[in-house]
Amino acid sequence: QVQLLESGGGLVQAGVSLRLACAASGRTGSRYAMAWFRQAPGKEREFVSTISAIGSSTYTADSVKGRFTISRDNAKNTVYLQMNMLKVEDTATYYCAARERFNIYSGSSSYPYWGQGTQVTVSS
Repeated sequence: QVQLLESGGGLVQAGVSLRLACAASGRTGSRYAMAWFRQAPGKEREFVSTISAIGSSTYTADSVKGRFTISRDNAKNTVYLQMNMLKVEDTATYYCAARERFNIYSGSSSYPYWGQGTQVTVSS
């Protein structure tokens, strides 16, 4: 079992940057691929970005590519999502997820471990 705790969300104006963090605890000795998803009010959960267990591979959704960057620091058991040039449409609850596999994957059903989420609100 692994527990995930997101942080870094907030209320910001369009155009600024935020960095989300996801701290993992528990069975962190295993190798976990990690991902960020988001869910806006009234919408389905949406894939944002994923990173392999050792950070050698990443994949990011087209909707945020070029603005969002995923990274990880395994020494700190933490995954980050750097979000630049935020837009109003980025407003959502952002969730961190983990799967006990090496490789990346964008499907939410493949991730058994989820954090509680952190709210990001972007105003115009």
